[in-house]
Amino acid sequence: MVTRRDSTDSPRDRIVEAAVELLEKGGPEAVSTRAVAAAAGMQPPAIYRLFGDKEGLLEAVAQHGYAEFLENKRAQLDPDPQDAVEELRRGWDTVVEFGVSRPELFAVMNRATGRSADLAHRAGLEILHGRVRRLAAGGWLRVDEELAAQIIQATGRGAVTTWHSTPPERRNPALLTALREAMVTAITRAEPAVPRAETGPAAAARALHAALPHDVDVLSDAEQHLLREWLTRLTADGGTP
Repeated sequence: MVTRRDSTDSPRDRIVEAAVELLEKGGPEAVSTRAVAAAAGMQPPAIYRLFGDKEGLLEAVAQHGYAEFLENKRAQLDPDPQDAVEELRRGWDTVVEFGVSRPELFAVMNRATGRSADLAHRAGLEILHGRVRRLAAGGWLRVDEELAAQIIQATGRGAVTTWHSTPPERRNPALLTALREAMVTAITRAEPAVPRAETGPAAAARALHAALPHDVDVLSDAEQHLLREWLTRLTADGGTP
């Protein structure tokens, strides 16, 4: 039984919401143009007129999923967290919980290649990189920012994939906790490194790189480029001469 749509919704919204519901109940095979049109209370030609084809409809579904996901992430976002490492844990949990609870939508979102989905994906990455930058600025990172972001993404997707590939009777939530803590251990220090003299220049370089504004007025473009290159090299080389 498909939920009755609100008559005040636009035709596009009604179709997308119907497609999301069918997708989450029956997988991609359930999202036929005929089934979606019937669920939305419309005729199949409306789908072709608004989305072009089934792939266009799935792109709109992915965009809808990203919008929900980003709304949830932004609602939890703290621009000045008291504990940047705990913020990292919360952010990771948000992604994994979404993927675990809504696997079909999560899969469609990850396969989407359209411009709108790509822009939404980039918006999500901006939130992730903001979290990583705050860790770096506080001296928490033990790796460079780019690698940290890659580890966070890889462990999150890996956790979701492993969860769904495991038979339901063998799924253990402790696995997700263990993967999250392994991610935290891989990218962060037990204590912030910047205030401690014995840690060397690498942590300080990461912190300075994170704290630099996009445009440093007192430096020319060439000087800014050179400074960022030096900081990147110091971070990558561990601060060795």
